[in-house]
Amino acid sequence: MLLLRGAFSFDFFKNSCILIDLNPNRCMALNNDITLGQFYPGESVLHRLDPRSKLVASLIFMTCVLLAVTPLLILCYAVLCLSAVVVSKIPPTNILGSLKPFSWLFLVTFGIHLFTTGGVPLFGDSALGITLTREGLVKAFVFTSRLGLLLVLAGVFTMTTTPVEIADSLDRLLAPLKRLKLPVNEFVLMVSIALRFLPILVNEANRVKSAQLSRGLSLQGNLVRRVKSMLPMILPLFVSAIRRAEDLAVAMEARSYVSGAERTSFRRLKFGAGDYGLLVLVAGFAVAAALSV
Repeated sequence: MLLLRGAFSFDFFKNSCILIDLNPNRCMALNNDITLGQFYPGESVLHRLDPRSKLVASLIFMTCVLLAVTPLLILCYAVLCLSAVVVSKIPPTNILGSLKPFSWLFLVTFGIHLFTTGGVPLFGDSALGITLTREGLVKAFVFTSRLGLLLVLAGVFTMTTTPVEIADSLDRLLAPLKRLKLPVNEFVLMVSIALRFLPILVNEANRVKSAQLSRGLSLQGNLVRRVKSMLPMILPLFVSAIRRAEDLAVAMEARSYVSGAERTSFRRLKFGAGDYGLLVLVAGFAVAAALSV
């Protein structure tokens, strides 16, 4: 095996998956249970855009969503998010699947703002000491919608951008910070590993759960009993994660990986007309959001 010290980029993860007996295509395959953070193969316009423009546009758009304070502005951003989903050609079921694990968070956020915000009562008399107000309803809608739009934007970005592209875009965008002696390579490596192994750990957790259920494990009962039932699944999952981490470390060592070394990349990122158009569009919305505050 020819070892080139420091002469490769984050593309080595695909080969590392092969070395540690992982299917590289399955590493980026869409999991049926948790879709947020996993790549969805496609040939849409968003898939073909430069990952740097998508990353910058997503961050700017998320900031605009956080600055939105009126329901009308939230609805405008919702239309834009829906347009992005349509352009990306991602099935709506996958987008809804990315929101499903956070349904409890939506309910908690909506309830907190609905029941704790004062203002003009919606009804004449309060029930059980709880008064529902018009301001509370508006605030609950705005904050819950913000959370949902942020998750949709994150899902569209990760489903149209491979983990390797995300790592490469971060490496390019954060390159100036290397002059300040900041550990940019280590940070990008950490993000790349996290994105790569998220679907693997989810599949491993499903396998452990199925194995324990086949041995008679019951997940029924009250909360305390369910927590106790989860303990037999946590230890095998930790053991598997540690073993995979050790295998990955061996794979990186076999390829003479050196932390902080300068590396070349097989991929050449280049901005196109679509990338500039996306940035101009998002910049216009950012200006409009700043003026509306």
